[in-house]
Amino acid sequence: MPLLALRRALRHVLVVLVTGAAAIGTGACTEDDPGPARPANACAALGPAFDAWGRVGFSGAIAVSNGGRFDCLAGYGAADDTTGARNTADTVYSIGSVTKAFTAASVLKLVDERRLSLDDRIGTLVPAITGPVAGATVRQLLLHTSGLAGSVGPDHTPLTRDGAIAAINGLELAFPPGTDDAYSNAGYTLLAIVIEAVSGRSYRDYTVSSTLALPEGTLGGFWDGRPAAAGPRARGYLDDGTPGRAGDLPGEHWAVDGNGSLAMTPRELATWTRALFTGKLLSPESTRGVAAPAHDVGEGRAHTLGGMVAFDAAVYGKPLVGIAGGGGDVGHNVAAVWIPQRDQVVVIASNRPVLTAEKLLSATIAALVTGAALPTPSAPAGTADLGRASGVYRLDSGGTLRVSAPDNRPTITANGVDAVSALFPPRGRFSVAGFRAHEDRVLALLAGRSKEGREEREALERQYGKITDVALAGTVAADGEMRSYVTVAFGGRSVLGWYAVDEHGGIQAVELPSEPPALALVPVGGDRYRPDDPTGTGPDVTVVFGADQLTISTPAGPLIARRTS
Repeated sequence: MPLLALRRALRHVLVVLVTGAAAIGTGACTEDDPGPARPANACAALGPAFDAWGRVGFSGAIAVSNGGRFDCLAGYGAADDTTGARNTADTVYSIGSVTKAFTAASVLKLVDERRLSLDDRIGTLVPAITGPVAGATVRQLLLHTSGLAGSVGPDHTPLTRDGAIAAINGLELAFPPGTDDAYSNAGYTLLAIVIEAVSGRSYRDYTVSSTLALPEGTLGGFWDGRPAAAGPRARGYLDDGTPGRAGDLPGEHWAVDGNGSLAMTPRELATWTRALFTGKLLSPESTRGVAAPAHDVGEGRAHTLGGMVAFDAAVYGKPLVGIAGGGGDVGHNVAAVWIPQRDQVVVIASNRPVLTAEKLLSATIAALVTGAALPTPSAPAGTADLGRASGVYRLDSGGTLRVSAPDNRPTITANGVDAVSALFPPRGRFSVAGFRAHEDRVLALLAGRSKEGREEREALERQYGKITDVALAGTVAADGEMRSYVTVAFGGRSVLGWYAVDEHGGIQAVELPSEPPALALVPVGGDRYRPDDPTGTGPDVTVVFGADQLTISTPAGPLIARRTS
């Protein structure tokens, strides 16, 4: 489907953690006995460390349970800047792609009821599906191996069931079913359609009455439309600080139903997750399938029939299962992890991009695995003051770096492939070769070498005019994905934007138009600055300011840019 303007896919990026025996202290309440009062923060041994992360930008909530007992229920930051309401473990968040675990559970419940089989063909279950995916099986959709990639439409645009079916019928397969894997929002939309066809009830009705219903009550609901999740809502905030979608979209919601439409509190998500893995929702066989590795994706990871990712014991010392969701234009990020050997659930939700739930988990995972004291973010060495250094600097290779200090928040912005490469070198699992391959796929997409690429070009030209050129503008790693920036020329007008694509060239996310990539900076001593990234997972660069020049120190060596204005 064409992807225009701000369309961020509901991604499936997973961070997993495991807690040691000493990491969590005694709890304040239990599921069975909530007690007479629920303090805003009851987080025992983990509280002081999480408090420190809250002071450097984490805004959201945390729920950790052991054996069904909540040992940590905590909230940080504002849930809504306008009202001043605070985040708590009982604040409602959009859970994004974590919805897929609930859709998978509904499918497995229908399997338990012998109303369908995992090996049933989709075209048999839903005769209206006549496109290439009709020959795929339910199992392949659950495991992202059907070949159906991408989404059926922009996340928060009204879309009917018939519209979703038409979109699915128009999607090409990235590979023959069962021969590879590609993460697919459209695949889980199709599973929601299967649920309707087999159950004879609407996807939303079946989800609420059969999958969200526990002895404790019905947990959660939907972010947009009805039945809505009950409780005070967190307002999400996007990268530029503007509020995200508030959950008031009218009309039908098939663009996200099945793949990203649910909402609930961290307490509720933790309660439901334990119920799923301890056999309260499904048969013993299906409960095993929720956690068991079913399709290997490498590095000790595998997709499960529960729509999640299983990590084997070699990765962190204990087997783990988890799922995360974020991105989109709501501004929330949520992760849920199950550690079976400890009967433990960890849920973190966030409503601001400064320090997302997944980033916080990434920063604390090593200590949580070993049971050591949680790390806390280091404070800047001094007060940031780059007013005298503000201006434009040019590299010898032609790219420019603009230094500014809006609201006394030093920021450096890169323009040009060389400038972006200098400021955002690949790190961790990302490599220069990986960046180049991603750029090739993005350029092939925008050259119209696939059906999706041709549709994207047509959509862009409807909005901006005829495309006359596409030029690469650099690649960065952000939020667990590669984003290649391009400048698209439409006659006399040029528009900058970025695309994230999968290994088959299918669009995962796009923002067009967008601002150039930028880094906020903090002082680390003298004239030296580092990225304002308390987790330490961002670009590995140091910026040093001198007389009319700046030096960027990178793993590949230093680069000098000289002031031009």
